[in-house]
Amino acid sequence: MQNIKDLFHKFPRPGRVEWIGIRPARKASVQVVDSVEVSDKKGLIGDHYSGQSGNRHVTLIQAEHLPAIASLTNHERIDPGLLRRNIVVSGLNLLALKDLHVQVGYVVLLITGQCHPCSQMETALGTGGYNAMRGHGGMTAKVIRSGTIRVGDTITVQPVEKQT
Repeated sequence: MQNIKDLFHKFPRPGRVEWIGIRPARKASVQVVDSVEVSDKKGLIGDHYSGQSGNRHVTLIQAEHLPAIASLTNHERIDPGLLRRNIVVSGLNLLALKDLHVQVGYVVLLITGQCHPCSQMETALGTGGYNAMRGHGGMTAKVIRSGTIRVGDTITVQPVEKQT
């Protein structure tokens, strides 16, 4: 029989980067990019959060949640840029990654917490947009190893070192 703690570190498959967006200024429109330079000191280079909070260098949202948000807000589909997150990921349950290290291409991220929606979701998604995003807002991450993240990169969960 498997220990429940061991199950926390088993995932059925790797994930994949589906979309990347950065905002050069606080209220600026999201710029969709194919790749982004990532610094362990500054986060995503060119994003307005660059150099601010170390626990929120990067925001990630699950691709599988986009149809749910669209359904809850009565949209046919949701443009990821409206949600103000940096990276759309498919194939991994992001919530299950809290406090774990993931490798995205060469870059290593520590998943630090939930990325709760802000009041701007009411404007972006319409009435009820804020509540539609609750539970679907994605996760925040701190950069542990710098490099480049590209659309199409594989995302793997890094093994947890056993305490002795």
